[in-house]
Amino acid sequence: MRVTATTVGLLLELEDRVVRAPTHFTIDALFRSDDPVGLARTAFEAGSTADASTTLLAPIGAQEVWAAGVTYERSREARVEESSDAGGGSFYDRVYDADRPELFLKATPHRVAGPGGAIRIRGDSKWNVPEPELTLAVDSAGRIFGFTIGNDVSSRDIEGENPLYLPQAKVYAGSAALGPRLVVTDSLPPPETTISMEILRADRVEFSGATTIARIRRPLPTLVEWLFREDHFPNGCFLMTGTGIVPDDDFTLAAGDEVRITIDAVGTLVNHVA
Repeated sequence: MRVTATTVGLLLELEDRVVRAPTHFTIDALFRSDDPVGLARTAFEAGSTADASTTLLAPIGAQEVWAAGVTYERSREARVEESSDAGGGSFYDRVYDADRPELFLKATPHRVAGPGGAIRIRGDSKWNVPEPELTLAVDSAGRIFGFTIGNDVSSRDIEGENPLYLPQAKVYAGSAALGPRLVVTDSLPPPETTISMEILRADRVEFSGATTIARIRRPLPTLVEWLFREDHFPNGCFLMTGTGIVPDDDFTLAAGDEVRITIDAVGTLVNHVA
């Protein structure tokens, strides 16, 4: 089952059929439900004919968006490189091998762009990149019930200058995007699931890369378990699971760039840089 948020309500897609969800079926209701998959199925059966075209939105309600860092070896390498002059490289080496993962608040709903929306780069940063990530949907009880695509836009020079600047490098208006669909399922995506990204500049591919979620060092449920330690999420949450695709050090995003992130089960999340 796939859920798409639009300006005319939620659309539910199962196999080749798409319906418009009943008005009582909301993103927040899904995250608060004891049985999100069952609720989605019930809403699908009660759905009506969907509109032919509409504007897509990020599939988020009142949820916070959190993120895990340094879960791929490629991410560890990049973090060590960018922070070596500031002496922070050992922090990232150690967290990659530690039991406790790096977890941080990434965005609140008003900071999140949807499909086709604008992401932003900081005006006080000179080195900015998108980070394509499998993003888990976690209900209020801490159970993973689905996934989507996330873009963790980051200022690498700010983070590299000092690890204590991480919140400024990661959390600001337009620093995240989600979509285009939320896959609601009882099963985690298989390890061979591919994440790919293209960055277009003036209609030319400036960067492309791909990885699989098999390269994530930590089991996905373990990341969620750590997130819910000593914390609770009454509206559930999203958890970005880290990136294994990092552009070369001489690349930085520019206004007008288009970022395209694809996970086959979800589709392609397309955003432009404001």
